[in-house]
Amino acid sequence: MPVTSAQPYRDSHGKTLEDYPHPSVAVDTAVLTVVDGALAVLLTRTTDAVADGRDEWRLPGTFLHEGETLRNAALRSLREKAGVAGLHPRQLRVFDAPDRDDRGWVLSVAHVDAVPVERVPGSDRTRLVGVDDLPQLKYDHDEIVATAVTDLRERYARFPDPAGLLPPGPFVIRDLRALHEAVAGRRLNPDTFRRSVIEQLRATGEMRKGVRGKPAELFERVG
Repeated sequence: MPVTSAQPYRDSHGKTLEDYPHPSVAVDTAVLTVVDGALAVLLTRTTDAVADGRDEWRLPGTFLHEGETLRNAALRSLREKAGVAGLHPRQLRVFDAPDRDDRGWVLSVAHVDAVPVERVPGSDRTRLVGVDDLPQLKYDHDEIVATAVTDLRERYARFPDPAGLLPPGPFVIRDLRALHEAVAGRRLNPDTFRRSVIEQLRATGEMRKGVRGKPAELFERVG
């Protein structure tokens, strides 16, 4: 019997996938960290902007390549555009306003990660900027940053340092509170904060000495 090729898929209107317009898909990643007691985000400039001396900033991002996963595209953009490797970005939200990109119809699958500042090397095409002092950003990247900040602050309101921004090892609650204040962008009541996190901490039985004030009890996160 002759071999017949499979018929292309058609929907209820008789259209194939090729009959519909195809947007481009991009990934953009908000890498958040704490610098000098304040929440900051990693921004980058394109090679053309650097060459032309343009003060034009955006989040690290790229277009999705054929056969590539969104995660791998995000990791590639961080490595190639910002010189950052070894991160674990997670999907944040899809930004799909039809006019969000002046180059055409582009959907952005935004990602977010939060890491200690030591994990973010500097270069002539990157900078860390306080989330409350952003320059004018390309496309809707200011909205992506705002969404990423809200997401991180909600996580820090529920858990003690869920992103692991503190240095490794036991910590005192005062340092944990200072970190949470940096993420929250506001002062936190010491007693209220202690009550909110104490059940998620484990006392090590040791004290930290050699700092101002009386020796402070050391804790570590549970789990």
